[in-house]
Order: sequence, then structure tokens, then C-alpha cells
Amino acid sequence: MTNDETTQDATVADATAVADEQAAATTTTMPLTATDPPAGQHYWWGTGRRKRAIARVRIRPGSGAFKVNGRDVDEFFTQQRDRIAVRQPLDATKMVESWDIWANASGGGYAGQAEAVRLGLARAIARAVPETDSPLRDRQLLTRDARKTERKKYGRRGARRSFQFSKR
Repeated sequence: MTNDETTQDATVADATAVADEQAAATTTTMPLTATDPPAGQHYWWGTGRRKRAIARVRIRPGSGAFKVNGRDVDEFFTQQRDRIAVRQPLDATKMVESWDIWANASGGGYAGQAEAVRLGLARAIARAVPETDSPLRDRQLLTRDARKTERKKYGRRGARRSFQFSKR
């Protein structure tokens, strides 16, 4: 091995070490302490909507209990995609077991309710811990999905589909 190759290897090693230190600094320096709730309240609230579903989410610092309509979240949402969706704000902020969460979801189906709970939870966490706003926004968890079912039109079988054409 020549002297130039060792110098290059040392430079590459230094660059990766610096990059690792910067990555570690950005992940560990975020202060994740909750502010005090508004006067006269013991919780932070967040409202989420998706399609026809509406979810009112209430959080407070605790041990990690997660209830939806009085039932455990894994019992309420039976599909794995819904369970993952409702936990995304907690994973994004690295606060999986630091909040007790109660959600009331109504309207729509399970998928819409899961997305509504996700938005409500993200809004409540952003309100409780303002430093988490940017990680939640980066993952688009604070953005409402405004898509709704298109209404049925007259002369059509659905919103856009025509009736079957018959030549005879």
C-alpha cells in the first residue's frame, strides 16, 4: 500500500466519523419535554379528519396506554396497516411509551378512522411539544388529506361510471 492510498483511507475514515457524529448530534439534541397544558386542562387535544371519519384525540404524559373508543388500539384496529398508521406520529417523534392516549373515532370506515386518529394524535403532540413540529411535518403527518368520495351524478351508475351500453 502506498503512502497516497493510506492518506485517502484516513481522509475517508475521518469524513465518515464526522458524518456519524453529526447524525448522532441531530438525533439526540432534540429536547422532547412537554409544555404545560392550557389553564384548567390536564390534557392536550387534537382533532383529525379523513374522508367521513372524525377523531378527537386526547393525550397526557404517561405509561403508553392507547385506547380508541374505550378499547385497546390493537383490539379496535384489526388490520396491520391501520395499527402502523395510528402509531406513526409516536414513531416519528420517538415517544412511543411516553403518552397516554384516548381517541374517539366516528364515521367512515376503519381505514378513514385510522388516518383521522393519526392526524389528531400528530396535532396533539405538536401542540404539547412544539419542538416536534418539524419532524411531524417532514413526514407529512400534520397535513390533512382532503380527498373525499365524489358524489353520484344523475344519468350515471356512480360518480363517473356510465350504465352498460346495449346496441340492441
